[in-house]
Amino acid sequence: MKANVYSLDGNKIEEIELPLVFETPYRPDLIHKAFIHVQSTIFQPQGRDPLAGERTSAESRNTGQGIARMARIKGSGFPRAGQAAGVGNVVKGRLAHPPTSEKIIIKRINKKEKALALASAIAATSKKELVTKRGHLYDNELPLVISDDIEKIKKAKDLLNILKILKIDKDLERVKERIKKRSGKSRMRGRSKRVGKSVLIVVKDPTNISKAAGSIPGIDVTSLSRLSIIDLAPGSHAGRLTLWSRSAIEGLDERVKAPLLDLMRVIA
Repeated sequence: MKANVYSLDGNKIEEIELPLVFETPYRPDLIHKAFIHVQSTIFQPQGRDPLAGERTSAESRNTGQGIARMARIKGSGFPRAGQAAGVGNVVKGRLAHPPTSEKIIIKRINKKEKALALASAIAATSKKELVTKRGHLYDNELPLVISDDIEKIKKAKDLLNILKILKIDKDLERVKERIKKRSGKSRMRGRSKRVGKSVLIVVKDPTNISKAAGSIPGIDVTSLSRLSIIDLAPGSHAGRLTLWSRSAIEGLDERVKAPLLDLMRVIA
């Protein structure tokens, strides 16, 4: 399997042999499983103070009072006196079944399954029907490979010009038109906009280009060493439009480790 390498001007400069990982079969089940695993590692464990709602000297008044037997605040002459406390289902009472920090929230996955899922997500970026099904607007050949000069880009204006030459501008417009403004609690907590996903740029050194892409909605930049199933299959849906640098393509076999590649050689 071969792919063309383009310059920043959009001219074809050479043709390279793609790594074996692009021959990996499409496995949506494993991609979803790996996505859930990686996403679960991001969650922060939370719990409650074991004594929350129970720091009180409330006692039950027993029977014969014409009132419920639950524990009540001692004393009289102030608003809380006589109110139920220290039990569940009352004002300022304890929670019946609170979350605990000991709960296991990470969904485990086998190492080889995780490696195969990553390889399958990488291979999906070269399948046009999956990229189109995901909603991306792009009509040219895949995978899209560009020279390493793209790593030197520092300005958003220059990056937008390159993406326009490569005919990715339609997909950027699609994301821009569908930005959803949010209000209420989500806006108060810093989630005022919901922005879709456009092109993923994978390079070896993202230091410069990540600054250029920071202000363009929908674009994500990652290094090959940090490439994740979260980037390649947002929402566990594989087939994201991806722009690879030449050095990133060459390093894919290193990124996807030996056991999987041995399996792929047997299949091939």
